[in-house]
Amino acid sequence: MSQEASRSPEEVEWRVPGRIEVLGKHTDYAGGSVLVGAVDRAITARARRVEGPQSSLTATTGGGDPITLRAGVDPGLEPGHWGRYLQTVLDRLTLNFGAGVAAHLSISSDLPPASGMSSSSALVCATALALASLNGWDRDPRWIEAMPDRLSLAGYLAAVEGGRSWRDLPATSGVGTRGGSEDHTGMLCGVQDRLLLAGFDPMRIDRSLSFPSQWAFVIAVSGVLAHKTGAALEDYNRGPSTVQSVLARWNKATGRADASLAGAVRHLVGDATGDQAAGDPALRDLLELCEPGYEQERIEQFLIESLVLVPAGARLIAAADPGVGEVLQRSQELADRGLRNQVPQTRLMVSLARDMGAIGASSFGAGWGGSVYALVPADDAQDFASQWLQAYRDREQKAEQAAAIVTRPGSGACRLL
Repeated sequence: MSQEASRSPEEVEWRVPGRIEVLGKHTDYAGGSVLVGAVDRAITARARRVEGPQSSLTATTGGGDPITLRAGVDPGLEPGHWGRYLQTVLDRLTLNFGAGVAAHLSISSDLPPASGMSSSSALVCATALALASLNGWDRDPRWIEAMPDRLSLAGYLAAVEGGRSWRDLPATSGVGTRGGSEDHTGMLCGVQDRLLLAGFDPMRIDRSLSFPSQWAFVIAVSGVLAHKTGAALEDYNRGPSTVQSVLARWNKATGRADASLAGAVRHLVGDATGDQAAGDPALRDLLELCEPGYEQERIEQFLIESLVLVPAGARLIAAADPGVGEVLQRSQELADRGLRNQVPQTRLMVSLARDMGAIGASSFGAGWGGSVYALVPADDAQDFASQWLQAYRDREQKAEQAAAIVTRPGSGACRLL
């Protein structure tokens, strides 16, 4: 055991919240803009030293049977099992920072799984932070150099999950999704009662804006689990693959080396935003490289969501302007047409929320299930949540797992022990 590890604690605990993606559907992995915040529900990971081989881990969740993991050893768990997320973290941290102590990890959560609030990313972050603190890796000069602040830490943890290198820290295989860093940014950098306007080429937080005190989020969990395995994983990864294909064509045609679709767009229209930027004739050079159908609609969705809807939504929410409802409706329609990631249950939830008088409503997260949020007056939020959930259950036969919570933007990840 290293001298650094010997000075590390016997037990640590980290709490990592879920996140709410207000606007920015599938824009982060294309380098675009998002409006995101943490929620007040979280996953907590408590890690303690135990006797056993180096870089080994036992873990339990919810009082169930423990699983046993070793760095570099396939645990033989079925796809999508929560233990595979832990294995991904264990493998990557061992590769990047060396063998760690044997540990036991206790996972607890009040964050609904596969609900669109990114419980999987919260699990990755909580596991990584707990193990890093237990082993003293977060005091290692390599850690400090690669992750000197919360935003860069979010980038690293997203790279752990996505199986990408981070600066000079090499990659292991990720969890299978080829997503971006939005979730981790919201979870690590979230601020109580504030939303973050963030971009990802380069990673940055452009603005922290106050969420109106007179408003609340009501999040309704559809009961359709947004799993990322099998066909659902292929559907999810189709979006990133399409973006990368178009970007590769763009770089080949122009001789450029843009790192993201947002970089290509910035080359064509500069830093302009709004409908005029999204409709700039210069963008035809990019759109003409897209195949008709899904590919072109996907890229058009990115342009409007990132250039128009995210900045407009941020401005309207900061001003407590109910006109944001029209922005959310346009975002939802684009998700249905461009991303093609909606299911009947999420469409129904959005429609019911609007009919019931919500300021605005939108699905969020990966899609193919998950959750919908409604913006409502804070004084009416609890009643709205009950009535919305009941109206959904009256119309949806498979709503046994549906639930509704009232929340506001919460604080980012914190160490408890």
